[in-house]
Amino acid sequence: MFRLFAAVAFTLTLSIQASAAPPNIVLIVGDDQGATDYGFLGHVHIKTPYLDKLASEGLLFKRGYVPSSLCRASLATMITGLYPHQHLITSNDPPTPKGLTLAQANKDAGYLKQRQEMVALFEKSPTLPKLLEKEGYVSFQAGKWWEGNSCRCGGFTEGMTHGDPSKGGRHGDNGLKIGREGLQPVFDFLDKAKKDSKPFFVWYAPMMPHLPHTPPERLLNKYKDKTKSIHVARYWAMCDWFDETIGDLLAKLEKNGQIENTLVIYLHDNGWIQDPDSPNFAPKSKRSQYDGGLRTPIIVKWPGHVKPGTSDGLASSIDLAPTILAAVGAKPTKDMDGINLLDPHWVASRSTLFGEIFEHTAVDIAKPVANLQYRWVVDGNWKLILPFEANVKDSKPELFDVSRDPNETMNLAAKHPDKVAELTKKLDAWWKPKTE
Repeated sequence: MFRLFAAVAFTLTLSIQASAAPPNIVLIVGDDQGATDYGFLGHVHIKTPYLDKLASEGLLFKRGYVPSSLCRASLATMITGLYPHQHLITSNDPPTPKGLTLAQANKDAGYLKQRQEMVALFEKSPTLPKLLEKEGYVSFQAGKWWEGNSCRCGGFTEGMTHGDPSKGGRHGDNGLKIGREGLQPVFDFLDKAKKDSKPFFVWYAPMMPHLPHTPPERLLNKYKDKTKSIHVARYWAMCDWFDETIGDLLAKLEKNGQIENTLVIYLHDNGWIQDPDSPNFAPKSKRSQYDGGLRTPIIVKWPGHVKPGTSDGLASSIDLAPTILAAVGAKPTKDMDGINLLDPHWVASRSTLFGEIFEHTAVDIAKPVANLQYRWVVDGNWKLILPFEANVKDSKPELFDVSRDPNETMNLAAKHPDKVAELTKKLDAWWKPKTE
């Protein structure tokens, strides 16, 4: 079905692009933010005026997901349009040598070699910057980036991350300055693209509101009296700060006269539920198989091409690459299973989403099955979480009605064995891992 969609969408898009300038692309990726922690989704305290405006001017997918709730795997999916078991970046780190801390391991030659091998595995997959360069695009990476040097390994024409793990290059190095220390490198790139009359792709993925939660005092003061937890107040203030940086980016696009022909997409890499008693995340959020770690709003804005509104259709970060490629008149690769979110027919006809949860630290960097913990499927309002028994002992399937039980507190698997069997069959048709 997807192959038919791709052909039709490609033909329609080509007819549009033949008489129009190719759109600029700006992908904004938040880091560790709760799926409802936005003004436009009704949060009582958190202020996100710039994202509120973006949501009102674009198409908001309220039922957005990422396939994996771990940042490295999630980000690799966004840039390749592939699931983690396809692009092979399932975990954040290679196996840590016995007896070493992560800081010590990053000075160990064997461990650093495995890090390079993980990047080499990633490089086997096509990336959006590489695919867009074939269409005449220039591209810029700013923010979180795990996969080595962002230009050499990711295909960006310009970028901030040098990717040397022995020099702080584990997940972004210089790129992590963006947002918290302003956006000047992005602004300089936008000015250059304008001067050269080049269509562009910007990857803006600041480590915000991610730890450390160190918001400006002026923002923290807005939230201190709204909660008894200083940790919650700091997290809320970080969400506000991140929103401010998005406002700065959108204002620059407008000032440069680039906003009208720019496709802006927003989402975050994984969910977050703030622990009120510590700076860390609470259970059932980041790294988990639950919606608290997997859900994200997805906003798509493209003036004149996307009608503003709200969709209750299922959307996934697996859809970003096919959507962007369709917008510029290019074909998705044969392995991309996502849909074009700009096509209302395909959004309306979709009933299922799939995903997978892996170990934070890999057991075997080249074998996804070795790191697999859970597979999950959302089918309408049903969600099945299926543990991979070879790696997750004494665990049972979990079935939830996420419309009635959004916090996934009532496991209905025992009451609905037929539904478990039905959704297991769908999971196996999508990807059935095999033990050796």
